[in-house]
Amino acid sequence: MNQRLDLLVSSVARLRARLDGVDYLADDGLATALFCAVRLAQPLLLEGEAGVGKTEAAKALAAALDTPLVRLQCYEGIDASSALYEWDYPRQLLAIRVAEGRGEAVSETDLFTSRFLIARPLLHALQHGGPLPAVLLIDEIDRADDEFEAFLFELLAEASVTIPEMGTVRAAIPPVVVLTSNRTRDLHDALKRRCLYHWIDHPDVARTEAIIRRRAPLTSQPLARQVAVALQRLRSLDLQKPPGVAEAINWAAALHVLGLDRLDVAAAEATVGSVLKYREDLDVATGGGLGWVVGEP
Repeated sequence: MNQRLDLLVSSVARLRARLDGVDYLADDGLATALFCAVRLAQPLLLEGEAGVGKTEAAKALAAALDTPLVRLQCYEGIDASSALYEWDYPRQLLAIRVAEGRGEAVSETDLFTSRFLIARPLLHALQHGGPLPAVLLIDEIDRADDEFEAFLFELLAEASVTIPEMGTVRAAIPPVVVLTSNRTRDLHDALKRRCLYHWIDHPDVARTEAIIRRRAPLTSQPLARQVAVALQRLRSLDLQKPPGVAEAINWAAALHVLGLDRLDVAAAEATVGSVLKYREDLDVATGGGLGWVVGEP
């Protein structure tokens, strides 16, 4: 264990306090999961509904440890050249022409070296020189396909990757790996076996209020409470996309910038687009009026 890392993450309580110091309010379960990921040098898979703070947890961990965050945003069709590396073919071609102009021979080993290698996020994280490990965020892994999941197995299990032309690259200081998933599809059991696991649920009213006050500090305590309660009521409706913490913060910020210090029906009607993003959800929430949502008869 890196001695400096050992000091920074000496206990769950200490890590939780450091996360609090960068304005991320983790509960005991999440703080424990992040602690184990750091101390055991094992990848952590965070799942939960969109907007509960999975990506922010990884960002906060990097900030709390004062170490770089390397983020790989997954998407449909992502492959190794986007995630790990690719060869700089224009520079290789230029090197060939220069060598030919000098009458020199060029071999494959001359062309496939680190000089012509373009590192992508995964390789950047493995090559980070410290002193603390980088935090590697593999965001929304459920958007990628099974083939890309399989490609990650070596990285997750051994903190190494294989580049066919150069061999195996091993991390001198293995990164802390955090994967997130919104569960748009099931992940392979082989990937899950390589990871610690934590489900992040929507926070209760009190924690939502505290998060709003922390992330939107100009929001008054009564207004933060009103937004938190209204958000909880919205989540109880049959919505396509129940609002998360991010929407709560946006809602409070919108109310503040409009100079509104109370969440009543008129205020909710003016700002509901900050919290609901689907026409069908707007219809469900406003169909019977927003009085019940904001606690008015």
